[in-house]
Amino acid sequence: MEALAAKTNRQAKNGKKKDAASPALKAILHLVLWVVALLQIFPLIWLINYSFLKSGDFFGSGILKWPKTFEWNNYVNAFNYGSVPKFLLNSVFITTVTILVAAFLALMLGYAFTRMEWKLRGPAMAFIMLGMIVPIHATLLPNFILFDKLNLIDNPLSLILPYIAFSLPISLLIISGFLETIPKSIEESAVMDGCSVYGVIFRIIMPMTKPAIATVCIMNFISWWNEFIMANTFLTSETFKTLPFSIMKFTGQYSSNYGAQFAVMTIIALPTVIIYLLFTEQMSRGITAGAVKG
Repeated sequence: MEALAAKTNRQAKNGKKKDAASPALKAILHLVLWVVALLQIFPLIWLINYSFLKSGDFFGSGILKWPKTFEWNNYVNAFNYGSVPKFLLNSVFITTVTILVAAFLALMLGYAFTRMEWKLRGPAMAFIMLGMIVPIHATLLPNFILFDKLNLIDNPLSLILPYIAFSLPISLLIISGFLETIPKSIEESAVMDGCSVYGVIFRIIMPMTKPAIATVCIMNFISWWNEFIMANTFLTSETFKTLPFSIMKFTGQYSSNYGAQFAVMTIIALPTVIIYLLFTEQMSRGITAGAVKG
């Protein structure tokens, strides 16, 4: 009895210690999370800060500098001399076509790989997934030679086609994982009611996979909105150049307009940040939908 009482007293003391330590641990955890959040958001703050400075104010020891006067002319110059409106439309067109076609193809392939029985289904999906380990730089030269023979250099298709190809593996992975969570009995009921295969895809599957499709579209937008390496390789004239090329307008051999460059970079970054903030929860649900079964 005495041993039992002593054990009970020790457990009670340990419980009190844990209760007393919980607020301190929570405070430390919150502090660590705040530090991580500030480190993550600091590059954006730094970018916006420097977009309001004169080019001569950039040099010095301070990391962040409060501008004596806000240089709104940096943004005016970005629009007037950086061809921002024209390049912005090109970026919107190329990115929109890419994410729509990639989402459509990923949905079709996802349905074929998860719902249909056919030969070489596994190897075909594995072949597409291999695209996830292929670096973009390794495709620049072969794609340039191919597009040159097809007369697609300085053409929006020279960007749209590779963007779609690189988007498909991860898009297919997300949509296939989401489709695995949808009971097949729903499709069987639709087929018994006379629905065709395409009717099942567009009237039953597509509405149910909206979170996964939205996730795929957002991820592809973030990936290709700022893409520069392929754009710089395959586009030669200014007709179809995308928004990152506006930065090059303010770069010279002997001097550069850093204020305008930071203004252009801020304009490029804002749509990505806004979309990410608006659809963060949607992305998390779409990515983790197929992680747990049962």
